[in-house]
Amino acid sequence: MHEVKTTRPTKVLFPKDGITKGELIDYYRRIAPRMIPHLEGRPLAMQRFPDGIEKFGFFQKAAAPYYPEWIRKVTVKKAGGTVQHVICEDTDTLVYLANQACITFHTWLSRDDRIHFPDELIFDLDRSAAALSDVIDGAHLLKAILHDLDLPAFLKATGGNGLHVVVPLQPMHDFETVRSFARSVAQRLIEQDPSRYTLEIHKAKRGRRVFVDINRNAYAQTAVAPYSVRARDGAPIAIPIAWSELGKRNFRPDAVTIRNVFDRAHDPWKDFRRRAVSLDHALGRLEQHHAA
Repeated sequence: MHEVKTTRPTKVLFPKDGITKGELIDYYRRIAPRMIPHLEGRPLAMQRFPDGIEKFGFFQKAAAPYYPEWIRKVTVKKAGGTVQHVICEDTDTLVYLANQACITFHTWLSRDDRIHFPDELIFDLDRSAAALSDVIDGAHLLKAILHDLDLPAFLKATGGNGLHVVVPLQPMHDFETVRSFARSVAQRLIEQDPSRYTLEIHKAKRGRRVFVDINRNAYAQTAVAPYSVRARDGAPIAIPIAWSELGKRNFRPDAVTIRNVFDRAHDPWKDFRRRAVSLDHALGRLEQHHAA
């Protein structure tokens, strides 16, 4: 245990909701047992808003030189040099970073002991101008494709407009292999309904289609961590959800917030890591599909 001094707890970070830094810190302290298993070993990128979400915010990747020595860090290679990232593996670190007005945590898809081999595969269904029903249908279609490839599929509401469909992996294949696989799966989805789904990066060319974003599956790219607060009015949370929740009449990807999250007793991702699989079998099945 380390002494973590919190400062200015009454400072309002979410003006329209009156949510203070103290409330943010308390949230992260309470959620730590569920959140930290999804942070352990992963380099962090931190989204900070020292003066609240309506003022200037910034992404911080490199650990600040004033961070205490007990906060674990890892140095990773990047284009042009190296960056020393924070790794959060305990409640004290999470609270310390929240006190730095870090509202949202973004993590690598690999861990520092196997940095070039991701242990997650993510499909980000970006709503853009599409209907929410198309995002929901796309998630179900992806789940069916992954099931056909004998892969587990977990679901996360981003706290914004979209959904993440996530596959836990054994870290056996490099990012290039995983990203290529993700693209092939996304293409199978798009083949089923090209009028609603696309791999088009440019928003102006998507129309009202859902962007199936597989670009997070690359070295040094990040995704919003489960249980992270988003810098949006209401303080919504990127929350693991059960597939059955998509069928609820009033489902919204931003419905779970810092103020109602603890009403949820269940953890839909409690066996997430235990269900990690190798891509070997799925890669073989995908080759058979292409041959057919």
